[in-house]
Amino acid sequence: MGKIFDGIDDTLQAWIDKQPMWFVATAPLDADGRVNVSPRGHDSFSVLGPHRVGWVDYTGSGVETIAHLRENGRICIMFCSFDHRPRVVRLHGRGRVHVPGDPAYDEVVARHPDHPSTRAVVIVDVERVSDSCGYGVPVMEVVGERDLLRLGAQRRGPDGLAEYRAKHNATSIDGLAGL
Repeated sequence: MGKIFDGIDDTLQAWIDKQPMWFVATAPLDADGRVNVSPRGHDSFSVLGPHRVGWVDYTGSGVETIAHLRENGRICIMFCSFDHRPRVVRLHGRGRVHVPGDPAYDEVVARHPDHPSTRAVVIVDVERVSDSCGYGVPVMEVVGERDLLRLGAQRRGPDGLAEYRAKHNATSIDGLAGL
């Protein structure tokens, strides 16, 4: 049986900081809506306190996480180790989206390397922290980060990214408002 934590302490934060990849799960309120799970990476995640985390959200082909959070705020963030020690940690909470010009946006962006694809920041008030064994997670080796997101954003430039977001990030696949 896994452990329920009172919050994110220094030891858990150090473990989270070492994970090269993590996942975000959200869903709309509509029972016919689609559950979304997105992989994340790069140096984009921050533990902001024992019950608060955030990340820099990059331009992508969809906007499901943002749309779901704007509709209902429900979110689960999952980390799993792929090294020799199996472990899965889940952070359940309520998230909010912050855009450029918002002080919360600036707070999180300042903690990470500049990235031309940055479109928003998500901050989550963590209500439940738990871990489980992760025995079913394979052992894998990280070869490196992909730089395709940065290269694509640089190729498009600021105007091209704005046009791309207007076309692909205005609404979710369920028709919810995005950016």
